[in-house]
Amino acid sequence: MKDRYDFKEIEAKCQKAWSEQDLYSVPDFSDRPKYYCLEMFPYPSGKLHMGHVRNYSIGDVVARFKTMQGFNVLHPMGWDAFGLPAENAAIKHGALHPARWTYENIDTMRTQLKQLGISYDWNREVATCHPGYYKWTEWLFLQLYKQGLAYKKKAAVNWCPSCATVLANEQVKEGACERCKSDVEKRELEQWFFKITDYADRLLEDLDKLAGWPDKVKIMQENWIGRSEGAEITFSVDGLDESMTVFTTRPDTVFGVTYMVLAPEHPLVEKLIEGQEQAEKIRDFAESVRNQSEITRTSTESEKIGHFTGAYCINPVNDEKIPILVANYVLMEYGTGAVMGVPAHDQRDFEFARKYNLPIRVVIQPEGVELNPDTMTEAYDGEGLMINSGKFNGTPKRDGIAAVTRFLEQKGLGQGRVNYRLRDWLISRQRYWGAPIPIVYCEKCGAVPVPEEDLPVMLPMDVAFKPTGRSPLEDHPGFVNTTCPTCGGKARRETDTMDTFMCSSWYYYRYTSPRDEDNAWGPDKVRNWLPVDQYIGGVEHAILHLLYSRFFTKVLKDINLIDNDEPFTNLLTQGMVLKDGAKMSKSKGNVVSPEDIVATYGADTARLFILFASPPERDLEWSDQGVEGCYRFLNRVWRLVEPLGTTLSGSNINRPAKFVGVNRDMRRVTHHSIKKVTEDIDKRFNFNTAVSAIMELVNAMYQFREVPETDREPWIMKEAVDSLLLLLAPFAPHIAEELWAKTGHQGSIHSQSWPGFDPEAIVEDEITIVVQINGKVRDRMLVPAEIDAEAMKELVMDQDRVKELIGDKKVVKVIPVPGKLVNIVVK
Repeated sequence: MKDRYDFKEIEAKCQKAWSEQDLYSVPDFSDRPKYYCLEMFPYPSGKLHMGHVRNYSIGDVVARFKTMQGFNVLHPMGWDAFGLPAENAAIKHGALHPARWTYENIDTMRTQLKQLGISYDWNREVATCHPGYYKWTEWLFLQLYKQGLAYKKKAAVNWCPSCATVLANEQVKEGACERCKSDVEKRELEQWFFKITDYADRLLEDLDKLAGWPDKVKIMQENWIGRSEGAEITFSVDGLDESMTVFTTRPDTVFGVTYMVLAPEHPLVEKLIEGQEQAEKIRDFAESVRNQSEITRTSTESEKIGHFTGAYCINPVNDEKIPILVANYVLMEYGTGAVMGVPAHDQRDFEFARKYNLPIRVVIQPEGVELNPDTMTEAYDGEGLMINSGKFNGTPKRDGIAAVTRFLEQKGLGQGRVNYRLRDWLISRQRYWGAPIPIVYCEKCGAVPVPEEDLPVMLPMDVAFKPTGRSPLEDHPGFVNTTCPTCGGKARRETDTMDTFMCSSWYYYRYTSPRDEDNAWGPDKVRNWLPVDQYIGGVEHAILHLLYSRFFTKVLKDINLIDNDEPFTNLLTQGMVLKDGAKMSKSKGNVVSPEDIVATYGADTARLFILFASPPERDLEWSDQGVEGCYRFLNRVWRLVEPLGTTLSGSNINRPAKFVGVNRDMRRVTHHSIKKVTEDIDKRFNFNTAVSAIMELVNAMYQFREVPETDREPWIMKEAVDSLLLLLAPFAPHIAEELWAKTGHQGSIHSQSWPGFDPEAIVEDEITIVVQINGKVRDRMLVPAEIDAEAMKELVMDQDRVKELIGDKKVVKVIPVPGKLVNIVVK
């Protein structure tokens, strides 16, 4: 017997056998119930990192477990393969084409995944950059276009000068590009959008359907959608034939408006400052804030800066003239780009009014307290009665919101409105390595969609990559110049490509029909497999990918392409892998290579550690000692089971007629372990405690092995070994497969049924109960497991130790709680 198992030989042998047997290929239709297990597919950036290993190991445990439970499990893998890094690599390396860079990385990462022993059905592999995939991405764009959900408009967009492309709002973090960390600028460009706002209410309301999603993710989506009820109120500009509309959730405070604030980019600003001496100063101010991030401008910690335009507007409810200012904290992208200032009842407005000596008027008075605007130190936003509000005086705040809204509607001065923080999804990107937008522009016919039969619009391979800020497609005459599908005249192709989130919003449908050349997916296959039963990935995708996928699914259902209205039934968001308290990154020099771990300790050790070290939803701190500990454990399993191989493979090992003594105790541990591991995987995803239970089983088996042979039944050890290997198989598939064969079993362990526990086996003969005196724990004792309350009470009161604790005190009453405790009340 070897002291250590040869993981290199065993893992290579297992992976070869699984591949040759096509073990993980899954039929689309089966008598088994379906189960769709999916991890978020990776961007092929070069090599796997430990975050990947964690994500895919979690998914593999679930997939293997569900397969052994009798499900027909779809567990595919693919590549989110379009994106800017490939194009940047082409610019940096000159002759390296994005396609070559991408496919080389895919080959590397696929090899690594296979070395980890992940149970993917590789027959279903997809890459979003392949024409067979992006043909259908283009086709889906056309379906949205037909429904009026895709449109083009000129808009201020986030521009990353380093990446030379547009970024969606969600890709800008604290004013910087999420990918390269460069400061983001604002530019006016013609861009393509999807009307995700048309689905805002459904996306919000249907969060209630997602019982299997973490609350934190649902809250993040709810906040991002940002639904708020209120009123739009129109203020006319004094002396000009112009007006401005504001949205407010507090129409009850409109009598307290003492100033108006516009976003510096508001189109009305130029008209207001025309001829004013401060005009140039305000233009300079507008330019200075244009490129600041939304977070910087709206942060509570940022200084609020404003300038008076010289113009006034009229409050429609009391005809007061109100000064109009521009300020950095008002954004054109949110609401109407105009905000009414009510400093007595909004803290930001209060601070701004104090800074610029603007009036403060109280219009909501708390009962029993008189607020003095001259001595107030902060805004009041609590309950109260309306004052200084004309005919509404004395109206409770809650009633005033509806009453003032009705009054505005009756007078034609405003209307009730629901507003959203969510903005339409900007999908245009000024780059090459993405799915082409299938639109051509004709001087006679305007924008014309490419006919579906002409898809895909192919990306040309002979493009020049230069950091110009323009898509290389613009400089490719063979791509740009085409004919109009409608009139046959000269036309020009759209040179923007689609945001990569477009590709990842539907990839889980393509896995059901990955080689279908005539359809994006087969309707019967999608109806069978969708929705995804378990989705696994990082919480950082809570808003972008997950929200877009939900939007896509609802659109597809509306146009009768699918039956499900949510894409993912259950969601697990795993934490990050940290080292020295920080996320692993090359810049911090704290990266641990999965390849090095696999080469030194084996894939099973890498998987076991990543699953054992922390609950999946929490961040995991890397530990070299923890890795070595998992490696030692697997060798301990090997040393326990491998020598037993010949003794357990015989046919003369019979089940005992009854279980007594050490045999009964060992069987109890075995079945406790089966129950614990099953529930930890199936109900809680507590993989760390499941592994801990397996370790405890191994400890018990070592102790049982030391029992004299005359006292232990071989059948008990065989049951324990078989159960151990079956429980270990999803976590450490290679060593479990090898030992399964060595103990005389035929066929792969991963094709076996998951073990069930025997409820009778885990019934204990004795249990420990607590003895309390006046509610305080004073002792513990063993009692028969099935003892009733009265017998337990008598047994406890008869103990010398209990009599000693009671002493000469009077027993008032004895309260037995079967299976738990006896409380003796004395005085």
